[in-house]
Amino acid sequence: MADSRYTVADVMTTTVVTVTPDAGFKEIVAAMGRWRLTAVPVIEGEARVVGVVSEADLLTKEEFQGQQPGMIEQMRRLDETAKAGSSLAKDLMTSPAVTIHADATLPQAARLMAGRGVKRLPVVDNSGVLKGIVSRADLLKVFLRSDADLAAQVRGEVVDRLFAVSHQNVRVHVEDGIVTLSGSVRDSDLIPIAERLALAIEGVVDVNCTLTGP
Repeated sequence: MADSRYTVADVMTTTVVTVTPDAGFKEIVAAMGRWRLTAVPVIEGEARVVGVVSEADLLTKEEFQGQQPGMIEQMRRLDETAKAGSSLAKDLMTSPAVTIHADATLPQAARLMAGRGVKRLPVVDNSGVLKGIVSRADLLKVFLRSDADLAAQVRGEVVDRLFAVSHQNVRVHVEDGIVTLSGSVRDSDLIPIAERLALAIEGVVDVNCTLTGP
């Protein structure tokens, strides 16, 4: 019922710092440092994402600097030791990249980031062409919505629709993202549904529901 769901397209950054597969180690480090990034997509052709180089990929060179890992460690950490001896993006990058589409919801993006242990996701179309990038910080932007905006959405998409007859008896108050629903309604069975729908609205921190039935 609360159908104004924010998607990745609403919060992503469309100007993206990228590198090509032949970009050198220092070029990648410089780009990250200049723009204060933790990872950059690697693109080729018509901006098709082929991988991502992160700080973790680059730090293997520092970790193994000046020392030769033993045979057992080389076998156990084959990818890391290979990257430690590499200097081009195509050898340093993690591929295939973990990506997401622009129409994905913010919870979907958050679950993907948490599940794959990444801090940002390249946003691609069905052909894998880069359209933007979304970070953990971007996903938190919805919590900057004003209390008035949240109250209007809760009123319009939850209260007015769910309680068509008794909606005028429901008071909606929002402070610091916390929604309070109070008053009386005709159908008490709908009260927990109203609380759940209000909490599902992006930007809502919590819901205090004191609605009562007849």
